[in-house]
Amino acid sequence: MKKMKKLMALLLTLVLTLSISACSDNTDKDADTSADTDTDETASADDTAETQTYTVGIIQYAPHASLDNCYDGIVQGLAEAGYVEGENLNIDFQNAQGDTETSDLMAKNMVASGYDMIIAIATPSAMSAYSAAMGTDIPVVFSAVSDPVSAGIVESLEKPGGGATGTSDALNLDGQMAMIREFLPDADTIGILYTTSEPNSVAHLAEFEALAEDYGFTIESVGITDASEVQSGAAALVAKGVDCINNFTDNNVVNNLSTLLNEATEAGIPVFGSEEEQVVNGCVASETLDYVALGAETGQIAADILEGADVSTIPVSIIKDSTPVYSSTNLEKFGIPLPDAYSHATDVG
Repeated sequence: MKKMKKLMALLLTLVLTLSISACSDNTDKDADTSADTDTDETASADDTAETQTYTVGIIQYAPHASLDNCYDGIVQGLAEAGYVEGENLNIDFQNAQGDTETSDLMAKNMVASGYDMIIAIATPSAMSAYSAAMGTDIPVVFSAVSDPVSAGIVESLEKPGGGATGTSDALNLDGQMAMIREFLPDADTIGILYTTSEPNSVAHLAEFEALAEDYGFTIESVGITDASEVQSGAAALVAKGVDCINNFTDNNVVNNLSTLLNEATEAGIPVFGSEEEQVVNGCVASETLDYVALGAETGQIAADILEGADVSTIPVSIIKDSTPVYSSTNLEKFGIPLPDAYSHATDVG
């Protein structure tokens, strides 16, 4: 009997030992499985973060060369910062064809679609985007806006304060007027055709008028409201007997530059441009900004915001450096010799 009890005790001990061992194995396996699951979830989260795709709307106000260069630069700047279209970036590019109502509608549609950002090229489109995005968390980045403060887009250049920031194409108007004096030493009057609703053009005109006396010029200006008035405005400048015409980055005028050039050339009046593409297209010379570089700077700012930077605290970047360019063909057309002071300038043909 005693032997039987001992045998039963041994059997019970063996069963308990095996049970404890099995539980221990299952616990280890569950821990291993849990650890594997946590690792997989972490990897999945990292993959999601790495492959996040942003949708950015870009509104270009008008289809002219300097703004085209801005767009190319923006795409370049974004790519250099790691945001590449077709990989982690979707770009919805739209051109307002120089129409403010169209620009407004485009901006409103982008906001309604919940885009991650709107980039606006030129003052009118920047104003459209800023107005449409106001009160939302969609940041606006602008390019080629000469005076964003006067346009009501930012509170100041140093501290934008709202939902927009970007780059300003501050024209070297002092250098431009010095250029005109060198190329036309006997000229007295400079004609300006500008659009009254473009804050950038109004600001440029005021600065140009303030500089005129220092260089012995008087300014004759004609304000217009839309594309249909470019020809009549140009004809009015010709009628005033101006010695030359200077063109700013007025989007309405630049978009219809051939009309202005035709009127001026027929009257033997040379036109000075505000950037290289205008000289290529018929102006005689310009202190020109690099609009591709301007766009690239805009793209970098946009990338910073996509990465989490606060749009309201990023100062407006001002591109000031200019390079003199001229067209030997157009100078010859008007019998204007290249001044010695500009022998180093770039000839665009």
